[in-house]
Amino acid sequence: MERFDVIIVGAGLAGLAAAYTLAGEGVEVVVLERGDYPGAKNVSGGRLYLNPVRDLFPGLWDEAPLERAIVREGATLMARNRSFTFHYTGGELRNGKPQSCSILRSKFDRWFSGRAEERGAMILAKTLVTDLVRENGKVCGVVAGGDELRADVVIACDGALSLLPEKAGLRSPGLSRDYAVGIKEVIRLEPGVISDRFNVGDGEGAAHLFAGDITRGLFGGGFLYTNRDSLSLGLVVSIGDMAKEAAAGDAPSLFDAFKARPEVEPLIRGGQTVEYGAHVIPEGGYRGLSGLCGDGLLVAGDSAGFALNLGFTVRGMEYALASGYYAAKTVIAARKAGRFDATALAAYRQSLEESFVLKDFRTFKDTPRVLANPHLFGHYPELIGNLLRDLYTVPAGPKSPVFTTLRRHLTLSELWTMLLDVKEVAKI
Repeated sequence: MERFDVIIVGAGLAGLAAAYTLAGEGVEVVVLERGDYPGAKNVSGGRLYLNPVRDLFPGLWDEAPLERAIVREGATLMARNRSFTFHYTGGELRNGKPQSCSILRSKFDRWFSGRAEERGAMILAKTLVTDLVRENGKVCGVVAGGDELRADVVIACDGALSLLPEKAGLRSPGLSRDYAVGIKEVIRLEPGVISDRFNVGDGEGAAHLFAGDITRGLFGGGFLYTNRDSLSLGLVVSIGDMAKEAAAGDAPSLFDAFKARPEVEPLIRGGQTVEYGAHVIPEGGYRGLSGLCGDGLLVAGDSAGFALNLGFTVRGMEYALASGYYAAKTVIAARKAGRFDATALAAYRQSLEESFVLKDFRTFKDTPRVLANPHLFGHYPELIGNLLRDLYTVPAGPKSPVFTTLRRHLTLSELWTMLLDVKEVAKI
């Protein structure tokens, strides 16, 4: 039997962050990745917020293959036949180090795995982990390709549908309401066309979110990020909602309709699709998190549920990087103490509690419930769209006063419903 100090399952951001940190401290670590190479199976949306993790990996970001620094934010609220869009740009987005960058995970993950290997980590691709190995109730390895590999600690980082936390008794089978399906295309465009089309300079980029009729009233939305010479365009829809509302259609059909919308089609016009994929995304927030540690086992990244949809931003990559880092630091301390039981590894959760990771998840613990309000994806886009239609329409005859137009749409019943919804939104 092969034996290592640490086995990491999954070569995504969490797994590679853990391997990079452990190998830097001389720990013998192996990363088992089921894809052909790290990043081969990753179709994540494509935006990394750097400020929360900049100091955890000093020197890494100066050479990392990031795409464009995001200097322009946008959002579009879509009704059936109309929409409302706003853009934001500020000096803080352009001055100094970038707050966030677009990223192509297939490129970045492969590069990051190389940095981890340079430090001494071993990356084994095309290796599927099917089970945990236990002795006296403690996790002491994994079963991969029919063989047993042993280690003092296993770190599960193999994605939202990881079964390892379940096998270890750290969580129950997932609920459909806590997951969404994300579909993404990478669409090739000339760099100059991207800069002109999105009103940004060389090396600068834009991020845009979409919500409303594109998901037929279901929880979810769309996104677009500009890369150096491509666009990442995607749609995310709640699996729980799709199971309940079959009439809304399937996710690929919704995505095709989203691409054809007049708000989207001109942005991708002339582009060539070079990548297409879909994956499952954790959407449960704080209440959907897995147990994080057990005897000989830590859980990080999407496997733990570390993704947070705030409506105006969607975050996950920095949580994956940070959780991998803190998992590694916990293992390093456990090795010095010579203990790898749940009590020793509980320092991992404490580190996350003291960091931005679980502080954010606690702060926004009500967000999934608030954003699940169907009014946000059906009723309000139509209301705002119809109100703006009437305000901007110039009829052949006399135009109604502005107050009359507002009163026609914003009835007492409507205002009361809005007040109740605003009270819920205020909780986040």
